[in-house]
Amino acid sequence: MKTTDPIADYLTRLRNAIKAKHRVVEVPASNLKKEMTKVLFEKGYITNYRFEDTENKQGKIKIALKYNADTKESAITKLERISSPGLRQYKPATDLPKVLNGLGIAILSTSKGVITDKEARQMNVGGEVLCYVY
Repeated sequence: MKTTDPIADYLTRLRNAIKAKHRVVEVPASNLKKEMTKVLFEKGYITNYRFEDTENKQGKIKIALKYNADTKESAITKLERISSPGLRQYKPATDLPKVLNGLGIAILSTSKGVITDKEARQMNVGGEVLCYVY
């Protein structure tokens, strides 16, 4: 099955795994998804990740989801796709969104790579707003 929006597919797989309380989720790999996974890990939304090769050369990403030990709540409450293939959302550095008043993050694809909204503000670069995570 060919998905028209691989990033939306990635976010949906994460969302579904969280709803089903899975520990690990597998998603087909791409360079953009790998970078997004690194950002989620750096910001503490996931426990761990691993890139694996498959025979079709695409590879896959295994993501270990993070849950609170006491309440069993996921570290990620919401994943929201912002820019889609049909309607790209580009923002200049001055106009970057604040997610939940700075409690969440926006993942952006910029000329400096895939970074969060806070990093983009510090570097003064704009880019495509891929998704919100909180």
